Amino acid sequence: MKTRKLGANGPEVAAVGYGAMSFSDFYGPTSEAASHAILDAMRDWGVNHIDTSNVYGMGRSEEWIGSYFARHPAAKDDFVIATKAGITRDADGNRVFRNDRAHLEGELDKSLKRMGVERVDLFYVHRRDPGMEIEAVTETLVEIMKTGKIGAFGFSEIAPSSLRRAAAVHPVAAVQSEYSLQTRSPELGLVQACAELGTALVAFSPVGRSLLTDHPLSREAIAEAAFLAGNARFQEPSLGYNLAATDRFRALAAEMGEPTAALANAWLLAQGDHVIPIPGTRSVEHFRECVRGAEIALSADDLRRIGEVLPVGWCHGDRYNESQWVGPERYC
Repeated sequence: MKTRKLGANGPEVAAVGYGAMSFSDFYGPTSEAASHAILDAMRDWGVNHIDTSNVYGMGRSEEWIGSYFARHPAAKDDFVIATKAGITRDADGNRVFRNDRAHLEGELDKSLKRMGVERVDLFYVHRRDPGMEIEAVTETLVEIMKTGKIGAFGFSEIAPSSLRRAAAVHPVAAVQSEYSLQTRSPELGLVQACAELGTALVAFSPVGRSLLTDHPLSREAIAEAAFLAGNARFQEPSLGYNLAATDRFRALAAEMGEPTAALANAWLLAQGDHVIPIPGTRSVEHFRECVRGAEIALSADDLRRIGEVLPVGWCHGDRYNESQWVGPERYC
């Protein structure tokens, strides 16, 4: 497995990692056994980077990682673990964001307990609290790092301007953002700022929540997944247009003799040595297709052909609806 740095001074991680939100029911029902099968496959294939959060399945993702470690104690040494905190609920049940040390470190301690580890390699602020300056949040993360509970820190869904402000206080190991052939907005400053600052750009949803695969989710499956059912890209008429557009990409992948998901991940890896996709799936077979992307070296002509079938701006519909946009920083 080819590797990349998780930040300028960070550990070497597999060029393609794994997003463990799929250890929850976010995209459909799964099980502890299915999640453990993914972890087994990761060890078999040398995929050591696993990304989770305290809110994935309300802790279940971390619990199943912890139950795997309980059964396979030596496996703890095989993984570079990232988790997150910062999303919570107020007394009325409304989603809010907290970046104060009491909340972040308190949630981190719960995450460590669920996974049965004493330290994680990377700890993200999952969403920025608009009431706190990012410089102050960065100083808080530096203090948490001094406790030895985290090896490095990062931010999820922040603007390049925010990254620069944070990096002026302390190097930021990683920024996590949605980035794929379907979502190109990070190219308007975030890809460049991460490269300049030595920050890894960890790309979630690299296969477009299934649209950039050989088997996009059915309309029935979309209707049963609350997030997708309310997302403009998966509602008609946009869904029909997006399926037609990605049919051309599927045809190109077939012509090249590769799984569509592999080609989507290979394209991301070609966007910079600091870009690290973390596909999430409940299927070992589909995960293998994603990991295959790390084995593909795309030529300039390959990239040109991909750009012709999926040019910038091809996708119909916004990537989030208005409620889903609460939290991520818009910068373009």
